[in-house]
Amino acid sequence: MGSQPTIDMDFVALPKIELHAHLTGSISRRTLHDIWVIKHEAGGTDLEDPLVVMPDGKHDYDLTTFFPLFSSYIYNLITDVDTLRKATLSVLQDFQADGVTYLELRTTPRSLPSPTPQPPSVYVATILSAIDAFETSHRDNPNAMRTRLILSVDRRHTPSQAHETVRLAASFRNRGVVGVDLCGDPAARIHTAGQDDDNSETISIFRPAFAEARALGLDITIHFGEAECSGHPAELAEILSWSPRRLGHVIHLGEDVKREIAKRGIGLELCLSCNVHAGMVTGGFEGHHFGEWWGVEGSLISLGTDDVGVFGSPLSNEYRLVAEHFKLSRDEICALARRGIETIFADEAEKERLRQLMW
Repeated sequence: MGSQPTIDMDFVALPKIELHAHLTGSISRRTLHDIWVIKHEAGGTDLEDPLVVMPDGKHDYDLTTFFPLFSSYIYNLITDVDTLRKATLSVLQDFQADGVTYLELRTTPRSLPSPTPQPPSVYVATILSAIDAFETSHRDNPNAMRTRLILSVDRRHTPSQAHETVRLAASFRNRGVVGVDLCGDPAARIHTAGQDDDNSETISIFRPAFAEARALGLDITIHFGEAECSGHPAELAEILSWSPRRLGHVIHLGEDVKREIAKRGIGLELCLSCNVHAGMVTGGFEGHHFGEWWGVEGSLISLGTDDVGVFGSPLSNEYRLVAEHFKLSRDEICALARRGIETIFADEAEKERLRQLMW
């Protein structure tokens, strides 16, 4: 690798791949505020202003305060097709403006209650329609960002809901859905000492749904060892048995699990600012496990923002952070950005486009 310093590097101009971004958590506070103003003036919401609920500069949401922010607030603001479309277009514009050239958004399908109840299929179709409109508006630019969608199963879901999400993903494959995810509160369905691996209260209940996803040709990415409570060896072994292509966060892992990940060549989605601000890792940025995985030959690392609307760090800043705290050179930063190409959930033609485009 070269040794050019990164002090003057333009991290926004650097072509980047974003593989770990939750749609709802990526909505900027300004966009949430704009949506709130419209609804508030029309008498359509009694929620507080997002800029009061989520003040500028507040990014220290931990796993206790993070999930209620969505269930009790943001989901109650994004309640209809129009606001969902507006929010999605805003998210896409923000990622493209930050130099992202390939994006995989993820979201948990849900019903839209307003003005009349709409099923999860409408929720997914609305997002895909916004993606299509965004790409159409930039069709004259061969370097414009391309976006795919991943549908997430929540750890609190039932097996039936998980199967519904998988089948919904399969039904929208020809419109840009490329995979499925397992996410949500890591304290839900945890393994404890003495439990059967197949206990109905653990994530093993989702095994058939993810087997169905694999059989349908959908790619799989999983939030993995995100918290100490979800890092039980039985849970990690269970997830690895589902043959995931990528794993997110990978914080609380034993050495044997790390070796297995490296052996299989599984892609890693690492989210520094989220992990540090939420107190999910110790030692600040310098202590983040990016440094450990960066030293593993052949590791397929991809930096992600997770929830840029909450944690306030766009992908360009994530690259700046690893350059600063792990002393990566310009060549190493470019090589890191390219590592994600081989783990995207897209065909060889898209991978080749990225190989030609990225520095």
